[in-house]
Amino acid sequence: MRFLHTMLRVGDLQRSIDFYTGVLGMQLLRKHDYPDGRFTLAFVGYGPESETAVLELTHNWDTPSYDLGNGYGHIALEVEDAYKACDEVRERGGKVTREAGPMKHGTTVIAFVEDPDGYKIEFIQAKSTS
Repeated sequence: MRFLHTMLRVGDLQRSIDFYTGVLGMQLLRKHDYPDGRFTLAFVGYGPESETAVLELTHNWDTPSYDLGNGYGHIALEVEDAYKACDEVRERGGKVTREAGPMKHGTTVIAFVEDPDGYKIEFIQAKSTS
């Protein structure tokens, strides 16, 4: 077994694709409309689905937004430099909700950004191997 994808419901599919590809640097891997079901699935990620886990963005055509609830946590991405990653997100029009810095009660450098639907994405700075 292996982890394939995480699905997020999004209110504006193109806005979400633009965020994940333009702000976070993922690639649009595939997209398919299901007219009979009135929804579209788009898969984005950092590599082919055969090799890496990806995000499935589900857009139900008749639902412009969702209540995120209080059970959802976040998506985590490893970055080389969390400080630089936050700067790049801001430069590309994204929203940083927690600046890069050591996590509470620890030394790991983390940061949080938010996608257009309010989903949190954590940046975890890669540990130095030197």
